[in-house]
Amino acid sequence: MVDLNERNEILDRISDAFFAVNSDWEFTYINAEASSVLFPNARMLIGKSMWSEIPHAVYLTLYAQFFKAMQEQVRVEFDIFYAPLAVWFSVRAYPSSSGLSIFFQDITQKKGISLEKEQHYESLFKYNPDAVFAFDLEGNYLRVNPAMEQMIGYRADELLRMSYLPLIPPEELEKTKSCFYKAAKGITQHYETKAYHKNGGIIDVKVTNIPIIVNDEVMGVFGVAKDITQENNRKTMLLQAEKLTAVGQLAASIAHEIRNPLTSLKGFTQLIEKTLPEVNKNYFAIMKDELKRIELITSELLYLAKPKAQEFKSENIWQIIQDVVMLMSSQALINNIELRTFHLEEMPAIPCVGVQLKQVFINLIKNAMEAMPDGGMIDIVGSRPSGDSIMVQVIDNGHGIPQELISKIGSPFYSTKENGTGLGMMATQQIIHAHSGSLDITSQKGQGTTIHICLPIGE
Repeated sequence: MVDLNERNEILDRISDAFFAVNSDWEFTYINAEASSVLFPNARMLIGKSMWSEIPHAVYLTLYAQFFKAMQEQVRVEFDIFYAPLAVWFSVRAYPSSSGLSIFFQDITQKKGISLEKEQHYESLFKYNPDAVFAFDLEGNYLRVNPAMEQMIGYRADELLRMSYLPLIPPEELEKTKSCFYKAAKGITQHYETKAYHKNGGIIDVKVTNIPIIVNDEVMGVFGVAKDITQENNRKTMLLQAEKLTAVGQLAASIAHEIRNPLTSLKGFTQLIEKTLPEVNKNYFAIMKDELKRIELITSELLYLAKPKAQEFKSENIWQIIQDVVMLMSSQALINNIELRTFHLEEMPAIPCVGVQLKQVFINLIKNAMEAMPDGGMIDIVGSRPSGDSIMVQVIDNGHGIPQELISKIGSPFYSTKENGTGLGMMATQQIIHAHSGSLDITSQKGQGTTIHICLPIGE
């Protein structure tokens, strides 16, 4: 059996700092290493309370851990930074019925390497230009970086109280959930989806979900996301430009091929009408209307093929729209439609090609009329959304356009009308873009459509 002196000799040879306290937290033993590192006046401390010798900075941590070991009679292990010595210690406390045996091991060098790795990880997380975040297995946010806050508009404290589900539009939810659940099962996922910004807008995002695996068990999911809205818009614009080029080349060929026989057909129709008076006049009226329609399509094709370059002049948008309203008023009256204007007199002059903008508003009002076969009202409303632009809205209360079709409007040869060609709306968009403006459509089926046109005031 080892006597007390032999035990103390063994403990003094231990390279770790060691001391023991009784159940009243009084020092009963301090080995040589603890005496040289922690308690220089060790002999005077025996029988005194350890808490009077431990700096307040670590008091709470040590007390919580040691109290647990003493009260629950369980071993505890933890790391702590000892500020007076600027040293990291690994602490182990072993309980007994008479008190605690406590070991302190210097792990500063090991901790330094670990902290450096943690700082590398923290730097990668915090300063990453892409949004980086972590979820638990239920999809609740556990952590987000500043780039995530900037991308989505929500603060970190707001995101940490929610899951990703409220941020995903309904049409994207099933796909996004499927990818998350696969990642939660250990399979990395790469996909594109959409997300709500806090301001109510929708952004396109490219996402990677990576499982967080600890001891061969998935504990959560990492996410990396990038806003690709502008990239997708550029792709769409490039595709549209390619379509316009192709349509322009095709349109020029078709228009020139049609015009010559069209002229002949018009001439012979008029000749036959004069030489055969006994033929039903309605037939000739139908033929003339159809020939006019072909002629209109040909004109639109030629415009798409090569828009006429015209000089921009400062013109009053109010006067342009008034001319269009007067021109369309008789057709509106026939169709039991009221044309109304609001706040246009307050609009400043803008640089434009007046003839082209007249064509734009003729097309838009004509489309609105055709959307209201039972009559109604068309409102043309002016406003100033900013100091350097104006907005004109053409609002009808017609049958509206389904949401899934709005993005297709303006595509070559696409139309929501039974006999439409889609070329009129395409030419309209082309004119607005040539004026450095924008054209947006909002509509609800059965509740009408609003066309928003923004045009710059400056050159």
